[in-house]
Amino acid sequence: MIARGPLSVCALLLIACDGSDEGAASDPDERFSGGAATVFDVSRSAFAQDMPALSGDKEDDFFVGNSLFNRGWVTAPASTTQIDGLGPLFNATNCSACHFKDGRGRPPLDDSEPFTSLLLRLSIPGSDAQGGPLGDVNYGNQLQDNGILGVPAEARPRVRYTEQPGTFADGAPYSLRSPTYSFDQLAYGPLAADLQVSPRVAPAVFGLGLLEAIDEATLAALTDPDDKNGDGISGRFNHVWDVRKKALVVGRFGWKANQPSIAQQTSAAFQGDIGISSQDFPLESCTAPQTSCTAAKSGADADGVELSPAFLASVVSYMHTLAVPARRNLEHADVVRGRALFTRAGCPGCHTPKLRTGELPGFPELSNQTIRPYTDLLLHDMGPLLADGRPDFEATANEWRTPPLWGIGLVSTVNEHSFFLHDGRARGLLEAVLFHGGEAVAARDAVLAFSLDERAALVAFLESL
Repeated sequence: MIARGPLSVCALLLIACDGSDEGAASDPDERFSGGAATVFDVSRSAFAQDMPALSGDKEDDFFVGNSLFNRGWVTAPASTTQIDGLGPLFNATNCSACHFKDGRGRPPLDDSEPFTSLLLRLSIPGSDAQGGPLGDVNYGNQLQDNGILGVPAEARPRVRYTEQPGTFADGAPYSLRSPTYSFDQLAYGPLAADLQVSPRVAPAVFGLGLLEAIDEATLAALTDPDDKNGDGISGRFNHVWDVRKKALVVGRFGWKANQPSIAQQTSAAFQGDIGISSQDFPLESCTAPQTSCTAAKSGADADGVELSPAFLASVVSYMHTLAVPARRNLEHADVVRGRALFTRAGCPGCHTPKLRTGELPGFPELSNQTIRPYTDLLLHDMGPLLADGRPDFEATANEWRTPPLWGIGLVSTVNEHSFFLHDGRARGLLEAVLFHGGEAVAARDAVLAFSLDERAALVAFLESL
């Protein structure tokens, strides 16, 4: 018979009885990051699984959407008329080139590598008719570094890094790298003198349906734009243009919450990244000086938009129903300790651990689920180190949407890298934390004060997500 005295209870539950935060009991349900949409897969395909509850038409849409997500588009006209229309200017030939295995992109590893899964948003000061960013006169709102035959790519982007040394409270050194972007081989004239450039690495795309299923009221309860509770955190909504509703609505997708829905995020990516027009974005992004682009597109679009409504719907359904990988190693001592340290540092102030989805029409599988995404989907001021100098609708140059942390510990397995933050500048999870500023400066300073063992425990917890 096992004794049930205070010491044995503490050992059993991994709770420190001296009042410290060395550990806290884990809820076994924490394994189910996506509720019923959770899969137990730790392979390189962990981000590419369909939800366990799918059946019938939804399952068919998943496999059709998956095929379209991975299939390469070709120049029009072609014998494969359903997948032609690439470009004339583009960044990639398919979705999976950036979101490999539905996972996370990265910056180039050296100067010889193209910007395959890192794109550059461009704008100049001011707003367009819908309140969004104004594109560069010659190059639009996104640099496209590829072109079909006869259409020159816009430019060759480059990135270089400057190291910024620092020291933890215990004297251990660290270094953070800050990127600087430049452009060679400009094909359509000069860039604006007041150009604003925002690098955006391709995020993982699993679990998006669950995030769309969260009621707006649930997210509104997390906002505190005036920091009335005095905790230094003032999350707020970005209001963005919805092309179908023709109105400003709450944004919840994209690095600055600049897209309102999975459908618009998907169709905008087809247009901007691959040069594929759709019902949402029927026009291509050729600017006035890009006459070769305009000429090539005028012939290719003679038979209408290139992505049929049925194909778009299948891809959108696929994006809704990608499952979320389960948590791992919940009871490991370092993970339990790291979970408590994560809380002590104040990280849940933005990375909300647990949320409840509401009713999402057409997707009962995603409705009324308890999920653990570790995000509030709100904008937060992240300080000058991460500022991109480019407003996006109501998001300022310093503001970023809190990214979900679920699955972050599997990025190294699925995508074979450990680059994090919106531009991949962080070379690991701890570096990503150290770049935090603004509303997260107190959390960052708490981590700077952690001991070596505590820092290792925090990373162990993050890797368990």
